[in-house]
Amino acid sequence: MRKLIYGMNLSLDGYIAATDGDIGWGASSDELFQWWLEREQAIDLFLYGRRLWETMSSHWPTGDQRPGATTAEIEFARNWRETPKVVFSSRTIDKADWDTRVVTGDAIAEITRLKAEDGGPMRVGGATLAGAAMRAGLVDEYEVVTHPVLVGSGTPFFTTLDSRANLNLVETRTFPGGVVLTRYESAPARHSTGT
Repeated sequence: MRKLIYGMNLSLDGYIAATDGDIGWGASSDELFQWWLEREQAIDLFLYGRRLWETMSSHWPTGDQRPGATTAEIEFARNWRETPKVVFSSRTIDKADWDTRVVTGDAIAEITRLKAEDGGPMRVGGATLAGAAMRAGLVDEYEVVTHPVLVGSGTPFFTTLDSRANLNLVETRTFPGGVVLTRYESAPARHSTGT
């Protein structure tokens, strides 16, 4: 069975994007980018919602050809192009390039099917898709990379859940610029004894 990981950069007030869609507010550093590169290289399959797919596919297919691209950015772009991807879109996207398959049907049924297969870890990206996977109890690990900025409103990292989700802290790390990683694994539900 494959592991499903949800991880993104987010503001201290819990948003992955500001209301206008801006994601450029993060405190970037070579050390943090290298960490993301190593995490992405360990993924066997990326699962994207439409909006995140559009963001990633507008930059990374040619990210290694941009003037001034760092070695890590070049490796990230190559890894992104070569790693299999699934994009979930009910109406907007009907085909995609760069080793990508489009799924227009039930996202949760497809993620459940993919998770049951043998293989390496998968990463789910995009708040709406990840929120559906969280509500279905499919996310095994959360990588929360918190930046020291408040954006006020926007797209939250965590969407509304139907019930409590217990997590175990497995790693913390700080990066330059006040960025903090907290990594959690899903824990079995705890039951109240009613005493």
